[in-house]
Amino acid sequence: MSADKLLLVEDDDSLRRVLRTSLSSEGYQIVEARGVTEAMSVARSHNPDLVLLDLGLADGDGLGFLQEYRKWSRRPVVVLSARRREVEKVRALDAGADDYVSKPFGTQELAARLRAALRRSPSRETAGSSVVESPGLRIDLELRKVAADGVEVHLTDIEWRILEVLARKAGRICTHEQILREVWGPGHTHLVHYVRIYMRSLRHKLETEPARPVRILTETGVGYRLAVEIGNDGETGNSDQVP
Repeated sequence: MSADKLLLVEDDDSLRRVLRTSLSSEGYQIVEARGVTEAMSVARSHNPDLVLLDLGLADGDGLGFLQEYRKWSRRPVVVLSARRREVEKVRALDAGADDYVSKPFGTQELAARLRAALRRSPSRETAGSSVVESPGLRIDLELRKVAADGVEVHLTDIEWRILEVLARKAGRICTHEQILREVWGPGHTHLVHYVRIYMRSLRHKLETEPARPVRILTETGVGYRLAVEIGNDGETGNSDQVP
């Protein structure tokens, strides 16, 4: 199989060199861009399998690239940024990012998140598959059934719709706003407490220990993520931190 093509969008020359070396050793074919305009041109001409995107670029905000890119491509985009505020992460995820890695970062963690993003790419998914597997959970989206530890669980309509949103983006962060928009509608995106109330109920039905969830994970201040693989897609240590 040919190497996956990764578009690296970073205007810091020294960091770009480090990332080029690290990601090439992971087997990626690297194409590069230093700014928004160049990134869009390279994306259209090379059609990358994956994009690693910095937000603070010399000629504009990386969010501008992301919003434009999402108009014609569903290929995964992982944001790599020094912006650590929760509101910045939410903006990037709502704009269509698949994941968000803050600087400084560990190269092993970054590599794991990129692999996970590729595995979840629409081009890698089995056509027509309606079953989502999470640790101890089996979710059949077509039959609207969920089993926890082999036992079928009854969910209310709202609970099912929330779980369905999480399952369709399994392994990726769903922001509070995304869940509210898809379940309750665009006029309810400020009612975050709705999600928290129903999430508590879902965890009591689906988690072995609701107070220590391992299936529906909280992304503090941002939203929730349905776990798909424990130990492979998570953090793998920070002994190789890059600023």
